[in-house]
Amino acid sequence: MPAITGNPVAGLPAGLLATSSGDGFVLAIVLLVIALLVVIVLARSVRVIQQGYNGVLKRLGQFHSVKQPGIVFLLPFFDQLDRVDVREVPRTGDRQDVISRDNVSMMVSATIFSQVIDAKAALFSVSNYEVAVFQLARTALRAVFGGLTLDEALSERERINAELQQHMDPVTEKWGVRINRIEIVDIVPPTQVLQAMSMQKEAEQHKRAAILTSEGQKQAAINEAEGRKQAAILAAEGEKEAAVLRADGEKTALVRQAEGRAEAIGTVYSAILEKDPTPELLAVLQLETLGKVADSPNAKLVVPYEAAGLLGAAQVLRDALGRADAGLPGAGRTSSG
Repeated sequence: MPAITGNPVAGLPAGLLATSSGDGFVLAIVLLVIALLVVIVLARSVRVIQQGYNGVLKRLGQFHSVKQPGIVFLLPFFDQLDRVDVREVPRTGDRQDVISRDNVSMMVSATIFSQVIDAKAALFSVSNYEVAVFQLARTALRAVFGGLTLDEALSERERINAELQQHMDPVTEKWGVRINRIEIVDIVPPTQVLQAMSMQKEAEQHKRAAILTSEGQKQAAINEAEGRKQAAILAAEGEKEAAVLRADGEKTALVRQAEGRAEAIGTVYSAILEKDPTPELLAVLQLETLGKVADSPNAKLVVPYEAAGLLGAAQVLRDALGRADAGLPGAGRTSSG
């Protein structure tokens, strides 16, 4: 067999060359289609569920199972996977007009913190659970605020939050949604009501200021009265102690004077007994004593009429004794008489 040299295709017929080129192009297209189908099948067969989501698997349009976060394998063209956010989601509603029990219109907005706890119920029990929760919150706000007065609505937010949650929980549980809490964001009464509330608040402040002032004055008066009372008590106690001390001093002085008089009388009496006194001497001593008493500026001496003769005789006797002691004439006659 002769060796083939040069270009081997050069010796082939032109028709054969055209057929070979067409088969290669078709083969390339087929391979490309097969690769694309493989990619599509793989894309439909493998899913990745992120953390915070659950996957609801439907097979041929019917619920099959709930898949947890991670890699999920599906049957291509038969299975469909829907992801549901199971995190707590805050939903802030727009302001809406509500009317209180005392017929006051106000604008209210609230934030609802909800969470899907049953992905199956959230998808199949209601067409759109997010819209449903939002609309239910609007009706619950109107119902709850309709049973409250304006003052209660402004001062009892904890009560409002609890009543809203109690109003919504029985309904949202059927949807697989849990209401964790509801917070009232803003309550805006009408301008006229705000002005009236401001005036009322100002009046309350004036009232409290007046009450505090009167209480202060009352307490000050009580304190002053207590001070005067204590001062009077202390002054009385001081006077009492001073009077007691004066009485004790006077008592001591009188005792000392009595003791001095007793000693003086004892001394005089002893001296008289030692000298063997005569009646004439005793009369003279009595006369001197009466004279001393009469000389006192504060003393009044009352002498009975019968004692006048005694006083005169005593005076004569005293004069006679005086002359006898001096050696004067006439002394002997007085003495003998």
